[in-house]
Amino acid sequence: MNQDNTKPKAKSDESESIPNGLLLPFELIAGKLSEVDELIRRQAHTFDPGVEGYISYVCEISGKRIRPALSILAGGACGETGLEQIKIGTVIELVHLATLVHDDIMDGAELRREMPTVSAKWGSTLSVLLGDCLFARALEMAAEFEDNTISQRVSASASAVCQGEILQTQRRFDLNLTHKEYFRIIEMKTGSLFATATELGARLAGADQQTQDNLRDFGMKVGIAYQIYDDCLDLVGKEEVAGKTLRTDLAKGKLTLPVLNLIASSTKSQREKLNKHLLLKEPIDVDTLAGIADYDGSIDKATATGKEILAEAAQHLAALPETPYCSGLKQVTIYLDSLLDTCLS
Repeated sequence: MNQDNTKPKAKSDESESIPNGLLLPFELIAGKLSEVDELIRRQAHTFDPGVEGYISYVCEISGKRIRPALSILAGGACGETGLEQIKIGTVIELVHLATLVHDDIMDGAELRREMPTVSAKWGSTLSVLLGDCLFARALEMAAEFEDNTISQRVSASASAVCQGEILQTQRRFDLNLTHKEYFRIIEMKTGSLFATATELGARLAGADQQTQDNLRDFGMKVGIAYQIYDDCLDLVGKEEVAGKTLRTDLAKGKLTLPVLNLIASSTKSQREKLNKHLLLKEPIDVDTLAGIADYDGSIDKATATGKEILAEAAQHLAALPETPYCSGLKQVTIYLDSLLDTCLS
């Protein structure tokens, strides 16, 4: 492989790896996030030269660094934002990058951050192996911490992500999926990494167990709300704005929260019509859904649920001292709340 052809051009602005609206709460830790970016890039050098270029590409085009930011902010809220938070943020981001590579394969996605996905560029076989490499490297780094709980938590969250993806794949096109089952799946596939990021950021800062638990619950709820936003975005977003392939959930039969809301509000005849599409494993597009039930209302209800969960998340910060880092965590919930507004009809 010609590795020069695999590496994207270097960015002139480190803030490009951060979602635009999150620049405000992340300004405080911009320097720390730059260190995370650099440490992530350095991980490519730990691989064989024949593999390094592929890993570099993945590390550049994937991820928004939200999870590392939460680790650093949680650590800062507990009194420390040192190398430990940077390292654990990098570990968690590597796990996340591995899941993105595998997700893009399963979804047939062609774009991420306006660049070809790894699977679109090199095919699914190589992409699966690259994702595995990233998982393995993350676990290697987690094992370097003296506190064995760190590696145990990282391993458990990586396992939860994979199990959540399996459960979601099992239940594709399954009209009997309940809201409770949906939330269990997104807790595993998305919430678990957010929860681990905030919990371990606090733990490495020396926080007591109650504070660690509170921040873990905060991260879990933020992760769930973020997934609800992503589910709504897949239905109503614009690819040129999102910078990634959309409308993949419906095409692959994933029953996300807005779709479950739609099913719950449908009449018997509308439900039978939808069930026919699902049983035949036919792609379901937005026009089909709009003709079945209260599509707009289903989106509105999903965003309202996301907002309620964010309000609950903020409550887990009540016992923390008022510091700029605690304010940064609160601002993340405020920003995600505003993102949910963009999905409303």
